[in-house]
Amino acid sequence: MSTLNPPIRPEYERPLEALAAAPAERLLPWTSRLWEQGWLRKSLLLAVLAGLWEIFARWQDNDLLLPTFLATARALVDGLATGELLVKAQISLSVLLQGYFGGIVAALVLTTLAVSTQFGRDLLSTLTAMFNPLPAIALLPLALLWFGLGRGSLVFVLIHSVLWPLALNTYAGFQGVPETLRMAGRNYGLRGLRFVFQILIPAALPSILSGLKIGWAFAWRTLIAAELVFGASSGKGGLGWFIFQNRNELYTDRVFAGLVLVVLIGLLVENVVFATLERLTVRRWGMQR
Repeated sequence: MSTLNPPIRPEYERPLEALAAAPAERLLPWTSRLWEQGWLRKSLLLAVLAGLWEIFARWQDNDLLLPTFLATARALVDGLATGELLVKAQISLSVLLQGYFGGIVAALVLTTLAVSTQFGRDLLSTLTAMFNPLPAIALLPLALLWFGLGRGSLVFVLIHSVLWPLALNTYAGFQGVPETLRMAGRNYGLRGLRFVFQILIPAALPSILSGLKIGWAFAWRTLIAAELVFGASSGKGGLGWFIFQNRNELYTDRVFAGLVLVVLIGLLVENVVFATLERLTVRRWGMQR
């Protein structure tokens, strides 16, 4: 057979068999969409924890050691209705915000100096190695000597609790900025603070937000612990003093009501403030899943 005239393979069609109808198990559309809501899953988890609390408290049957969830809820509602818990929470949050924003400013100054000069890097690494392991509450006696029985003592320990974790996370985020972005900023003539605010901070925002959340958690628990001492010393205070005072008077349900309010405020800040900030920035920009 000549290679100039190769054989031609005949064409044919093969009919395909019809697919058999197979039952597919699936959730109803409305249940599927409902279960995708994060707030619903978290609410169910909290309801389960509340139920376990109620069962264990009734089994123990000692309101002095562990009141039931319903008794704690009644004490919480009564405290909110009378306005006592609202006033205490307002006092605590006003002090917390002062210390929190003071720590943010101090951390920004330190990290800006660290990314700009070798002296700043040495200063940041030395100070964080010295003071980051030091508990903020351990500085309260020294703060009382320096600032007296006033708000300044609490603000001082709060700045300490926020400054170091935020500075470490921010500096780590700055170090992780790609060199391409750095070169692009320098090509546009950005130097100093303009380079930090227009290049480094937007690129390191996921790490900065993580530092802000860690700093918030540290500051919140430090404030409550400090108010236990500060309130006992000055006769006034916020939620920490409310818990301490009711513990002395053996109102255990009100003690747990104060603790529950502390937890609720933490959940509100985490799931509303920080979640909204992440959704409007890093998730919207595709920097975080």
